Amino acid sequence: VQLQASGGGLVQAGGSLRLTCAASERTFRSYGWFRQPPGKEREFVAAIVSYSSRKIYYGDSVKGRFTISRDNAKNTLYLEMTSLKPEDTAVYFCAAGNPIITYVSATEGYSTWGQGTQVTVSS
Repeated sequence: VQLQASGGGLVQAGGSLRLTCAASERTFRSYGWFRQPPGKEREFVAAIVSYSSRKIYYGDSVKGRFTISRDNAKNTLYLEMTSLKPEDTAVYFCAAGNPIITYVSATEGYSTWGQGTQVTVSS
């Protein structure tokens, strides 16, 4: 599986962006977004997990502002980001894998990664 992320850019605080991640095929049970701020570790943003049922998870810092969704027909993952803050500035990565539930928000739970797209939020 190959993942191709796009949609990043420069936006003012309070603005919105939509990130897109195109997958070459739909193989994995979990698809998510992570981000890596400058000089910091990669951190969890959001994930859609489909095991017995579909569940969505968000990182605490983006709850209520970001929305993850997936179009199965297009094998495409989205991240709608609103009310952006300067601290949202990071390289955003999409990822796919079959993590156990306790690893849904961990980078170790994902085996396949996109190349990253830069999001910069100016104050």
